[in-house]
Amino acid sequence: MTSIQAAKTLTLTNSLWRNSAKFRYLATTPALLPLHLPRHLCSVRAKSDEEAAAKVAAANADSGGPTIFDKIISKEIPSTIVYEDEKVLAFRDINPQAPVHVLVIPKLRDGLTQLGKAEPRHVDILGHLFYAAKIVAEKEGIVNGFRIVINNGPTACQSVYHLHLHILGGRQLKWPPG
Repeated sequence: MTSIQAAKTLTLTNSLWRNSAKFRYLATTPALLPLHLPRHLCSVRAKSDEEAAAKVAAANADSGGPTIFDKIISKEIPSTIVYEDEKVLAFRDINPQAPVHVLVIPKLRDGLTQLGKAEPRHVDILGHLFYAAKIVAEKEGIVNGFRIVINNGPTACQSVYHLHLHILGGRQLKWPPG
């Protein structure tokens, strides 16, 4: 398939995607997915889902209600814990983007829903989160090559408003990210 044909196919497919519930059903049903469609169509849907989820999460960010991370901290929701101390909890991401993908969160949110809301009183916990990330990297055997990602706000696709660090490693990471 030439690049012009691929571009036309992508344009047509994106148009169908936006305008047809039936096509969205077919494209998300693996047994029905036509083999000739470009592979990257799945990433178009995932990207829009992440962006939509981030917008919804942002609208509810300051509600004060418990987040999924609060429920993981209280053990209402199970997780695979990698590291824990009196201030932070680190656990495996349920949708890993690398062989090692661990989230590190403060146990006490204290208004720290995102890095952009940090205040001078948060300096100690911010430092502790990064130190805990280093400990996790050592435990996971990636201390010589890992990345820390913090999504801040809906434009960065932050979907849980409880500050958290993503520790990614275990493979060659590319640059630039995103």
